[in-house]
Amino acid sequence: MPNRILDPTGGATTAREAAGLAERPAGLVGARVGLLENTKQNADLMLRELAELLCSEHGAAGVEVLRTKRAIAQPAPAELIAEFTERCDVVLTGVGDCGSCSASAVADGLLFERAGLPAAVICSDAFAATADAMAELRGDPGYRYATTAHPVAILTPDQVRQRARDVLPEVVALLTGESS
Repeated sequence: MPNRILDPTGGATTAREAAGLAERPAGLVGARVGLLENTKQNADLMLRELAELLCSEHGAAGVEVLRTKRAIAQPAPAELIAEFTERCDVVLTGVGDCGSCSASAVADGLLFERAGLPAAVICSDAFAATADAMAELRGDPGYRYATTAHPVAILTPDQVRQRARDVLPEVVALLTGESS
């Protein structure tokens, strides 16, 4: 019998749904962007900077919804997913800069995807194993997310802005389905 993995978000670990990723837009011109940050130091700045770059360089319309996730290790509640789905065309979430927040960010990305909203999850590279484990646990072992060098929390604002610029091509590829 395979080993069971404890889901730190409290979700079921026995049923594995077939992965259902949202349909990707052909581009981001006019796209309404949603941001879900997880209270980690610099997550807000990283996501806001990425949204600004999506607007200035890829024609996104702007940030429609900005929410802060208060319980890092809990899945985003259904009403939050519904709000983003109703008001946004794409969503950015993270920043996974520790094990539990990386796993949770991936879980949230998959919730958005299954609700029909393309998501780009951002995690630091040191926690790819926990992010991958959550994707497998949630039924999508190949789920793609963007990575940036660890750590993010201790960076200066200018360093965060540079990290956002560096990860932008990967974020655009995740949102549009293009290769980075």
